[in-house]
Amino acid sequence: MSNVPVIVDIVRSPMGRGKMGGALSSVHPADLLLQVLVGLVERNKLDPGMVDDLIMGCVSQAGEQAVPVGRTAWLAAGYPVHVPCTMVERRCGSSQQAVHFAAHGISAGAYDIVIAGGIESMSRVPMGSARMGAEPHGVAFEQRFPGMVGQGISAELIAGRWGISREEMDEYSARSHQLAEAARVAGKLAREIIPIQTPEGLVSSDETIRPTTTAEGLAQLKTSFNNDELGERFPEINWSITAGNSSQITDGASAALIMSEATANRLGLRPLARFVAFDVVGDDPLLMLTAPIPATKRVLAKAGLTIDQIDHIEVNEAFAPVPLAWQREIKADAARLNPRGGAIALGHPLGASGTRLMASMVNGLHETGGRYGLQTMCEAGGLANATIIERL
Repeated sequence: MSNVPVIVDIVRSPMGRGKMGGALSSVHPADLLLQVLVGLVERNKLDPGMVDDLIMGCVSQAGEQAVPVGRTAWLAAGYPVHVPCTMVERRCGSSQQAVHFAAHGISAGAYDIVIAGGIESMSRVPMGSARMGAEPHGVAFEQRFPGMVGQGISAELIAGRWGISREEMDEYSARSHQLAEAARVAGKLAREIIPIQTPEGLVSSDETIRPTTTAEGLAQLKTSFNNDELGERFPEINWSITAGNSSQITDGASAALIMSEATANRLGLRPLARFVAFDVVGDDPLLMLTAPIPATKRVLAKAGLTIDQIDHIEVNEAFAPVPLAWQREIKADAARLNPRGGAIALGHPLGASGTRLMASMVNGLHETGGRYGLQTMCEAGGLANATIIERL
């Protein structure tokens, strides 16, 4: 059992608002990731030359993120040049997929130590930069799936088809901020955050949490995606998605130290969790954001577990209808779903979100003494990763 992959540590940057003037917007993506990598290496007293591979997720691999930003950050940190790096792009699940690849490589005996994580500076490399105005689908795809829509419309379709009201979405979104603020005040988030030095000073806490958010306040926001033509095409849409019940555009980086259990024991490092099961699945590309539902069912079956045995659940809050529709289908205990807040409060730095959610889940299990955690997130194109871990 020497190749059993375990999570030894997992960290992230604070979350900064993804716009110019945001707390992290003055930091180049490579310099942001650099500081997270250095923090992870130094607090575990790890010889960086022992790392077999660096696997980093990033969605908008353009502009300042066009050159393999993981490799740039690693070398900028002064770390050994022989350590390789690869970049992963599975949309919003990029760094969760990076974690999967790391664990798979260790299980196969290809690696002993991997750092897996992600980076996204959405203020400096805006979402969609890699597309550069091009038509992304091509003729054959459009013939099979005519009239594709954006993610915001997909979220509206999910809300309509699952009967999720605007009031329910706003209440859920206010809950996200309240739970994140409670975790912050209790010092729970600080355990996973590596403070980031910026030209303006040190940033050590999330900029995105709005502790005074209420459902009543969110109800005053205008809807974001109203379109009369699409309304005629999809009569189930009630136009209820707003900036307040959607994930925040965010700058951030995250990283996990993953190694074989035998290597962790040899180095005197105490693992936090082991991997139980993995899944990745595709679903309807029009609804796009529903794949966490089948991914959850499949990963639970692979693990031989039921949802009632899962103590901590992270379903990425891309839009409020995503976790709410998931909960309707899976019938999980609402108190176990995103119990430290989610992307509506903390933000969604695309390529970094997978390991950000994993950090919340690992630390949440240790705070409560829970045994199993399940993480899943929707990804553009109708994809979803799912991971089950066990606290050690």
